[in-house]
Amino acid sequence: MLNEFKYNLKHKLEQTWYGKSGLTVFLRPLSWLFIAISTLRRVAYKTGIKKSSRLDVPVIVVGNLTVGGTGKTPLVIWLANYLKQAGYKPGIISRGYGGKARNWPQQVRPDADPVMVGDEAVVIARRTNCPMAVGPERAAVGQALLQYSDCDLIISDDGLQHYALKRDIEIMVIDGIRRFGNGMCLPAGPLRETIDRQNTVDCKVTNGIAAQGEHAMKYVEGEARNLLTEQSKPLSDFVDESIQAIAGIGNPDRFFNFLRSKGLRITSKAFPDHFMYDANSIEDNDEVVLMTEKDAVKCRRFAKENWWYVHANVELADDFGLEIINLLEKTPVENRNG
Repeated sequence: MLNEFKYNLKHKLEQTWYGKSGLTVFLRPLSWLFIAISTLRRVAYKTGIKKSSRLDVPVIVVGNLTVGGTGKTPLVIWLANYLKQAGYKPGIISRGYGGKARNWPQQVRPDADPVMVGDEAVVIARRTNCPMAVGPERAAVGQALLQYSDCDLIISDDGLQHYALKRDIEIMVIDGIRRFGNGMCLPAGPLRETIDRQNTVDCKVTNGIAAQGEHAMKYVEGEARNLLTEQSKPLSDFVDESIQAIAGIGNPDRFFNFLRSKGLRITSKAFPDHFMYDANSIEDNDEVVLMTEKDAVKCRRFAKENWWYVHANVELADDFGLEIINLLEKTPVENRNG
């Protein structure tokens, strides 16, 4: 019941943020308070009133300005693999949101338990095979990662507003459809900081159609993989099937619309982001079940033979990767800006 209440509340707020609603008028004073607090917090870090830590390797932060899913994790995976091919040795850090480990930081391996370290972290570790660690204090997580690995740079999955960790390159991910919603800060709008924050980042990547000065990221056609056997099939093999599609991600409609765009007939069910499934969460019938990879890492231990996940990749133009490498080359360890 609590999860259902949270999801319904989030859905109601999103209708306010990305549509027209009189509720905005009543929430606006709270947004002014939020802006004041977040601005003071950022100034405190910038002036040294609050401590901000520097790591011994360059740090790339991949984050967003809005609440909810924009595609940060797929971009982190793409970037880590791109930099590996370019000769770098990236390590990855994250909050480990939803993880229930008692002690932090936690190392994350491809076979790690998502209940302990979070679902997104396990997906990243599986898709990159990079050294990875998670925890609420990203500076401490980064230090721990450097102690047990030989990575020469660190990518932070999320953390644009986590100013306790200094960074050398900031990448902002934007939802190409929803953009910045009504342009207001929480709770009247979806923004974590004022909209002019977008002008201070090094790169902007748009999940969808990009505006001027942004790099376009698009999903390439994925395949379905069975949760039990890892057998793969093209999505076109499911066009005549009755499908139950589930998603516990920040923007589930993006996943459902992707499946419909492939001609699939689905009945969709959205769960709260980072939802921890159990054996009773998914309706048990003869329908094919399709889910995201993020859902699959939590459902594998009680999966059935008709459960599949979509193994999708993203694609970016070469100029984005080259821009990141150029930025890395211009930020030597002894001369990085905070």
